[in-house]
Amino acid sequence: MNYATARAIDVSAIPVIDMAPLIAGGIDQRRRVAAEFRRAATEVGFFYVKNHNVAQPVIDRALDGAKRFFALPAETKDQVRVEGWHRGFLKVGQAKMYDDAKADLKESFIYGLEIAQDDPDFRAGNLMVVPNRWPAAMPELRDALYPYFTQAVECGRTLLRGFALGMDLPEDSFVSRWRKNISRGAALYYPPQPPNLGREQFGVAPHTDFGVLTVLWQDDSGGLQVLDKQKQWVTAHPIPGTLVVNVGDLLARWTNDGFASTPHRVVNTTGHARYSMPVAVDPDHDTLVDPRIVCRQGETARYEPITCGDYLNWRFNKAFAYRKA
Repeated sequence: MNYATARAIDVSAIPVIDMAPLIAGGIDQRRRVAAEFRRAATEVGFFYVKNHNVAQPVIDRALDGAKRFFALPAETKDQVRVEGWHRGFLKVGQAKMYDDAKADLKESFIYGLEIAQDDPDFRAGNLMVVPNRWPAAMPELRDALYPYFTQAVECGRTLLRGFALGMDLPEDSFVSRWRKNISRGAALYYPPQPPNLGREQFGVAPHTDFGVLTVLWQDDSGGLQVLDKQKQWVTAHPIPGTLVVNVGDLLARWTNDGFASTPHRVVNTTGHARYSMPVAVDPDHDTLVDPRIVCRQGETARYEPITCGDYLNWRFNKAFAYRKA
């Protein structure tokens, strides 16, 4: 049996967009970057960003912490397993992207905004506003991962301002509710994948991201594959100094499919461990995702309004084994 294969594309074919003008430029510069976002997302299907303000020492520290956590004994990691809400450790076999898929060949540690045990939303049973589960056996993991999370979320928030400009909307259209955002970070470990597991085994099976926007740091192993606009799987090469940007299903819904959510997957054929650190960037749980905000005269919304939290809860219930326990 063989691995699932993808067409190798030249690194120069991957759009790498400079975020610096979006962060510090005037409105004309910001609109130019926004137009690049829209062009890359609609013509190529994915893109990377540079000068994103996620500091390399912060990335390095987060990666080191992730590696040390995944090297812990299984019983130690299992002490912070995901139970009841979407925070903590998921071992191999506990996540799959759709009903007929094989379980993903990866381990995950999931975390998010720091929420207190007495938070009123959490106490009311809101499964999207929840405390983190940092391991007592490795308390330094919080200090390793959380700065990366906060910088990546801020990067995503800036990107969402650019996406709004790209749709000719006010810049704050996707980030106007940001009191208690429900963004999630994850450290991911992919063990080497033997070829005899077959073409249908993936580190992460083909999927689109659930939420509004994902920013992803990946190591230099390779393995990320993206379905391009010609419906071919292509290699999304690691490019130093960049983050991968994925439009999620909620942003596609919010923009009435003006921005499309791009399918992607991971196959680790390297023979060694692969690590990545995605951050799913989402606004407050009660944010109304209503595609009518982009509809021009005579255009019909393709989707009913739904809150960000309700949509994500529905998707998590379908994807994660702990939700079915």
